[in-house]
Amino acid sequence: MVLSCNNIYKSFGTTEVLNAVSFHVNDREKVAIVGINGAGKSTLLKIIIGEMSADKGDVIISKGSTIGYLSQHQDLLSGSSIYEEMLTVKKDVIELDARIRELEISMKHVQGKELEQMLKTYTRLTHEFEMQNGYAYKSEVIGILKGLGFSEEDFDKKVDTLSGGQKTRISLGKLLLSKPDILLLDEPTNHLDLISIDWLETFLINYNGAVVLVSHDRYFLDKVVTKVIGIEHHKARTFEGNYSDYVYKKSMDDNARLKAYINQQKEIKRQEEVIAKLKSFNREKSIKRAESREKMLDKIERLEKPTENMQMHFSLEPRVISGNDVISVEGLSKSYGNLQLFNDLSFEIKRGEKVAIIGNNGTGKTTILKIITGLINGDAGHIRLGSKVHLGYYDQEMQELNHDKTLFDELQDTYPYLDNTTVRNILAAFLFTEDDVFKLIKDLSGGERGRISLAKLMLSEANFLILDEPTNHLDIESKEILENVLSSYSGTILYVSHDRYFINKTATRILDLTEGQLLNYIGDYDYYLEKKPEVEAAYLGKTLDQNPSSDNANPWSLNTKDTETITDNKLSWQQQKEEQARIRKRKNDLKKTEEEIHSLEIRNGEIDALLIQEEIFTNPEKLMELHEEKKQVEARLEELLEHWELLAEEE
Repeated sequence: MVLSCNNIYKSFGTTEVLNAVSFHVNDREKVAIVGINGAGKSTLLKIIIGEMSADKGDVIISKGSTIGYLSQHQDLLSGSSIYEEMLTVKKDVIELDARIRELEISMKHVQGKELEQMLKTYTRLTHEFEMQNGYAYKSEVIGILKGLGFSEEDFDKKVDTLSGGQKTRISLGKLLLSKPDILLLDEPTNHLDLISIDWLETFLINYNGAVVLVSHDRYFLDKVVTKVIGIEHHKARTFEGNYSDYVYKKSMDDNARLKAYINQQKEIKRQEEVIAKLKSFNREKSIKRAESREKMLDKIERLEKPTENMQMHFSLEPRVISGNDVISVEGLSKSYGNLQLFNDLSFEIKRGEKVAIIGNNGTGKTTILKIITGLINGDAGHIRLGSKVHLGYYDQEMQELNHDKTLFDELQDTYPYLDNTTVRNILAAFLFTEDDVFKLIKDLSGGERGRISLAKLMLSEANFLILDEPTNHLDIESKEILENVLSSYSGTILYVSHDRYFINKTATRILDLTEGQLLNYIGDYDYYLEKKPEVEAAYLGKTLDQNPSSDNANPWSLNTKDTETITDNKLSWQQQKEEQARIRKRKNDLKKTEEEIHSLEIRNGEIDALLIQEEIFTNPEKLMELHEEKKQVEARLEELLEHWELLAEEE
């Protein structure tokens, strides 16, 4: 056990947040803390790290264990470049390397006992340098930066010029590089694209320490965690397993608790009726028996009534049914200066489809939605809406909200035909009750603004919903309600999302925006992951017809016939030959890499054997020469091993 929280209490004024919260974390265990917004998850992390004090209770960290913390919002101030800022974590290793280099120079000018003493120090320092992975620290820095979505062109950018999200990624990178025994991460997947999240999942799964994280990314939690601590109504319950296990076990536990409470209430009522009946007899013996039963009833440990969370209750249904052809996009292109986001995109969406657009940050996903809704213009292309199609748009920046209005006025001014009672009922369905309805929109949290935007969308009764990151700012329970609503929606949906769990639950088709084109997958996110390698392999090996007037022009812009051919793996003979050649090359590369690794490991052993020979360790020049060779061998081995892992994964 590396971390233990025992009976943690915390209140802010009269508002109770945590009540007798207890749990423990074992070494190398991956633990999630989940709960609705405002449940106290981030507060608990701050208490663990010591940034905030508990009213009562203890946090115990095992002796000698180091702890690192990533908060949701990072205000990183630095005049350094991204790469230089990351290197600050390796300050001790860099200083150790400098001391070794100084010793190498000094040993050339001394003899006798002084040289002998320097040699001992040199051997100790080089061993310490090796133990701290000193020969590969630069590769480690570069690997983490690339994993978090920074390209080598970004490395020289000044930290002070970065966005808040980029600074948070740098802070996360520094924390991962420092390798504390206990990692505390508050929403670590915020500001990461899908590729970076996938990298972070693998990193944390293999992390040689304990991880405690708060996240609303359920797909991420399913992949990474082995224990879930659910905070609900100020108390904590611990469940073994990942997030899906937690949902199932919590449901079973909630049902069992409710059943036990109902059964106890029935028994209490029955006993009270018996007591009342006995007393009504008005006989000495019957009254004594009634009193005896009352004493027994008083001794019963009364179960608390399980409290349900407030939940959003709403449904979406189009007022008018659209035609079968909802939207047709042909030849869509968009650039900003020299940056071309996409070119010659073409696709169609039919009534009832629920289509998710995915892709890396900055590829133009939101831009596609804005062009379709008319908020911005495309550079080229045509967009045709089908018969009786009525758009409803959910903007992740929620710019359609008037920040100077109250919630009540925002709804009533947009839909003046609604009476006061109806407006209040709608707001209550979205968890805005009593005086909440008179809050100004500018004073709301991101999650609250998201809920009022969804309320407006519900009232629009649109039959073609266009949603930009609809789950941003929503807690897990609200996401699940939204999933159920959209899954049962009979209209058509096109949305952009990074929430893989949400995509899995709602999408019937996925468009992957990659390399300026759209790849089509007729299925959910798991299907996309399964088919992605073969679709991308076929796409990269396919010769595109560059003649825009040809019937086969841009066949990867969602030509359904082509897509079905690819996803069924019916590749042409030429593509099969290219794929076979690629596989042979990969196997040859793998073999050559293994042979070089073997050769270098033999040489490394030879150097180690030489270093303990007296004629070597008493010869400063030869000693330094061998240490330099060993350094180069170690660095090359590190590169080869990383390359081998990549090849082995592809294999």
